[in-house]
Amino acid sequence: MTNANVPGPMSFFTNPSFLQTGESVTEGHPDKLCDQISDAILDAILADDPAGRVACETLVTRGLVFVTGEITTSTYVDIQEIVRNTVRDAGYTNDEYGLDYKTCGVIVSLNEQSPDIQAGVDVAEEIRGESVPDDIANIGAGDQGTMVGFACRETPTYMPMPIYLSHLLSRQLAEARRGDLTYLRPDGKSQVTVEYQGGEPKRIHSITLAAQHDEYGDNNNLDRDKLERDLQEHVIRKVVPSSMLNPTPSYHINAAGQFVIGGPMADAGLTGRKILVDTYGGGYKHGGGAFSGKDPTKVDRSGAYMARYIAKNIVAAGLADRCEIQLSYVIGKMEPTSVSIETFGVGRIDDNVIQELVRKHFKLEPGQIIDHLDLRRKKGQLKTPYRQIAAYGHFGRADVDLTWERTDKAEALRADAGLEGPPPPPPTLGS
Repeated sequence: MTNANVPGPMSFFTNPSFLQTGESVTEGHPDKLCDQISDAILDAILADDPAGRVACETLVTRGLVFVTGEITTSTYVDIQEIVRNTVRDAGYTNDEYGLDYKTCGVIVSLNEQSPDIQAGVDVAEEIRGESVPDDIANIGAGDQGTMVGFACRETPTYMPMPIYLSHLLSRQLAEARRGDLTYLRPDGKSQVTVEYQGGEPKRIHSITLAAQHDEYGDNNNLDRDKLERDLQEHVIRKVVPSSMLNPTPSYHINAAGQFVIGGPMADAGLTGRKILVDTYGGGYKHGGGAFSGKDPTKVDRSGAYMARYIAKNIVAAGLADRCEIQLSYVIGKMEPTSVSIETFGVGRIDDNVIQELVRKHFKLEPGQIIDHLDLRRKKGQLKTPYRQIAAYGHFGRADVDLTWERTDKAEALRADAGLEGPPPPPPTLGS
């Protein structure tokens, strides 16, 4: 079977058979390291100043971390310490890796948020000039742009199977590095290609792993054959259901040969450069903005979380087996400029009806989103640090209690839609 052009969303139902690939990276990947640093700084500020405005960008290269952006806050955080702790936790503890938390240079160059932007966000345009309290409910969107949320009944977390399995592989690769496979280094990537038939995932076509490792040699008894055997045993077979594999699975492990030089020594990293990894993978629509390093007044982040929350509840309610939500905002305004619903022909009620239900059951103003999803917690009570989700995806996380992953609206949506019986149970892998 050949894989022609990667299909668009409607091809799930018009192509009898096609391939779809998802990818993920470990927390030691240079781009992901930057995301974690930016979010660790955000967490530290919000923990003491919940109203802080943060747009923190990070760049890493060999031996150097550069932190920049716009931050307005009433608190002080030790950015040098935050950077070094994050670099250490990602596994960069040796000069041989090109970045060592003890000796790397850390440069910080920060400005405050533009007063023009701040004025538009503090009080939304719709109520500007009125006598209103300085309250989260009255803020305008912190940026203009488009945000997309998606959910489907392919996996237990309502995520597309290719990226769901890719994240599991990358997480397991990192776990193996901390466990039995001590010769592994922090950098790593995974890809899973899934064959779809009639819009449903049928089998795993191929698995690709790139795992950074120590030099081959007698000291660690490591060679390419051992590396491939170990990764199949300690990574692939630990997380991939054998029932989904080809009879003769296709594995591509370190396809370029050895992978000793990696991380920031091989590639510079930047915050926000892995948005497809953060969301749903390359086969689905995406908004225009990245997430990490941004406080929740930035709708790039909060709007995307709300869109996922809506889409997941619609699918969990059984209103559709696949749902995409698109929201768009204008900087400084409360109301979204558009709300778009797409169920790809598998909705059980009309999309226009679903849109009416969304407007009825979900508050879409930025302040309401922050309040409902608890994105800005009380001082000292940041329950779910953003750094915790800066690697391995912001959606479909079974390991973290994320408010936007809850399906607490499903029952009410189903009842309001006039569908009989309770919502369907969560999907199982491959169902």
